[in-house]
Amino acid sequence: AAIARRIVPNVHLVNRFAQCSRTFRTNLSNGSISSNPGIYMYCTAVATSVYFGWKWIRKNAVVEAAKPTRRMTDEPSLRGLKLNHRERRFIKFASAEYQGQLYMTPQDFIESVTDSEPRPRMKRRILHERDLDQFAQETPVLSKGSPDMFRNIFDRGTISYTEYLFLLSILTKPQTGFRIAFNMFDTDGNERVDKEEFLVLEKIFSTARRDRLNRALEGAVKSSTTGEDVEVLEDELQKSHVVDTTLLLHFFGRKGKQDLKFEEFKMFMENLQTEVLEIEFNEFSKGLPAITELDFAKILLRYTYLQSDQYEMYLERLLDRIPEGKGITFNEFKSFCQFLNTLDDFAIAMRMYTLADQPISQEEFHRAVKICTGAELSPHIVDTVFKIFDDDGDGQLSYKEFIAIMRDRLHRGFKQQQSREGWEGFKACVKDAMNTDQPQQPSLT
Repeated sequence: AAIARRIVPNVHLVNRFAQCSRTFRTNLSNGSISSNPGIYMYCTAVATSVYFGWKWIRKNAVVEAAKPTRRMTDEPSLRGLKLNHRERRFIKFASAEYQGQLYMTPQDFIESVTDSEPRPRMKRRILHERDLDQFAQETPVLSKGSPDMFRNIFDRGTISYTEYLFLLSILTKPQTGFRIAFNMFDTDGNERVDKEEFLVLEKIFSTARRDRLNRALEGAVKSSTTGEDVEVLEDELQKSHVVDTTLLLHFFGRKGKQDLKFEEFKMFMENLQTEVLEIEFNEFSKGLPAITELDFAKILLRYTYLQSDQYEMYLERLLDRIPEGKGITFNEFKSFCQFLNTLDDFAIAMRMYTLADQPISQEEFHRAVKICTGAELSPHIVDTVFKIFDDDGDGQLSYKEFIAIMRDRLHRGFKQQQSREGWEGFKACVKDAMNTDQPQQPSLT
């Protein structure tokens, strides 16, 4: 069919060739071809043109026939399934693939929680058995864990979608929540977690996603009765095969026989939190031991849903109130971010302390933080926070506004923004009104 499409527009060439052929046969029969050398040249040119024309037609026909009917997307097998924001972000940043399943590298994970876009790449890397064997040899054992482990491994490792969710939850866990997270895996209560217990998390999420796929597939089958196209759905985020990922190798060794103790698990969580905070801090410090108060404000506001004019308002307010700051060290920055992991406890404490939702002073803020975390924040960083969020400069903080903005920062843009328009907005307002006097439940992520 492709050849025919190429030939039809050139019918006049075919007619011309037929005419030349008839002339050639007539001259041949009359015996005049041997006495007319121009005929030789003419026939040679025609034959050459036909030969190369035929080769060109065949080449273009093959290329056209090889073109796919549609270009594959980054999530070709997930079309028809409504993805949530974490699934979309995982697919966006995942740079590796093994047997049809997508994986992040440790560097991909770091970028997914510190950058808005992944680093430029041509395409995903297709992993083979030899790659996984090489990753296993280079993955450090649990006793060699450190706050720069993910940066050292870089792209020589794999993280599954389930582990991605697990790591996200670690970033928002307070110190007091580490034990709870460990006990979720320790199903037999022996104060140790083995590989099979850890993989229970994988099975839970696999079942949940399989149910979503089945529901989507049922809807597709129903649509087939109306004559619409039906696509067979598969799940690139959760396949049936099990790969020894970076976390499994780090926690349980290459043979998978080691057990994970609570103190080791706690150290891993602390290291991961510290590593992500160091990366954020170093982005602004440029190798210096401290960042400016303005940089600190930018870090706090970078994941929020503020409008551009609101964002600029907070920064200008800080500049007016602290024209020449003394800087904020990493330890001060880390302590404040660890306090944010207890934000729900802080909100409850504030609600009980000021029943009338009155603004609080720096002294009251200090006391609430000490109650929630058991640690104290430096007076300078508390003063900086008040300079950012104190509306009228009277030394009092509207803690409800502060908590709302810091929740966005804590969840690093993963908390979905509620619609405030139409029916969805109405339902959101009703839900807020019903929950006004009730403490909010802590979020996993």
